[in-house]
Amino acid sequence: MKFIYEKILVPNKHTFITYRAKLKPGSDKIHSHKNFELNLILSGSGRRIVGNNISSYSESDLVLLAPNISHCWEVLEYDNNLDPECIVTHFNENFITSDFLNIPELEVLIPLLKDAENGIVFKGEKSKKVATILKKMTTLTGLDLLIHLLEVFNLLLQNEEREYLTLPSSLPNSYKKDEDKINKVYEYVFQNIQDGIKLKEAASIIYLQPSSFCRYFKKKTNQSFMEYVKGVRIGIAAKLLTETNKQITEICYECGYNSLANFNHYFKVVMNKTPSEYRKGFR
Repeated sequence: MKFIYEKILVPNKHTFITYRAKLKPGSDKIHSHKNFELNLILSGSGRRIVGNNISSYSESDLVLLAPNISHCWEVLEYDNNLDPECIVTHFNENFITSDFLNIPELEVLIPLLKDAENGIVFKGEKSKKVATILKKMTTLTGLDLLIHLLEVFNLLLQNEEREYLTLPSSLPNSYKKDEDKINKVYEYVFQNIQDGIKLKEAASIIYLQPSSFCRYFKKKTNQSFMEYVKGVRIGIAAKLLTETNKQITEICYECGYNSLANFNHYFKVVMNKTPSEYRKGFR
């Protein structure tokens, strides 16, 4: 799986853009950008990676993300005659601090957009209504488009059927200047999670000695480097436990553990269940 860092541009004359996009199997990339994103899956299913959270997605999946969160929708199942598709809305990164939200009636949106720093999955009937509006928005321009965007916001605010994705790896606002360095570390982890993560190699990516790197990573992400790695490994393990029939021992090694005892221990610490107990809950 590839990892890139990109900025998706919103034209200067627009506050946001809404468009349909193809989810090409095999071309998915873990990426981040300096815009808010509202993503609606129209067709296809697979694995959603947001920060170090790894979970499934399917048709009607609706997710709101704040800027600078690494994410990817990996296509695993699709109709050979029809490319999976989604509707994406991108908001300028300054949207939350813009004069637009200084209107008293719109200030209620600020907490929602701040919560998006944790990633939000919306569910239920109101999400279906949002999907209908987003489909229409891809055909609109000007004031009509803005009016429908406000309808979307209103429904999201009313929707209490939401799940917050765990993102301890996201950067505090005061350290956004370091995001490029941290993203390089994330790239290294995702690319080497199965083969083995070496602290010295990770540190060398941003030209630090291991001890300095550990202090830097902890300061910038509010968690230790090894805590982050463990979170990614357990997320992958949880995915494999629920969606494959692989033996737990096989999953243990596939996630980068070389000891079944250590794997069982850390899985229970993070998930509050043993791997076998976790799997039974989905059968």
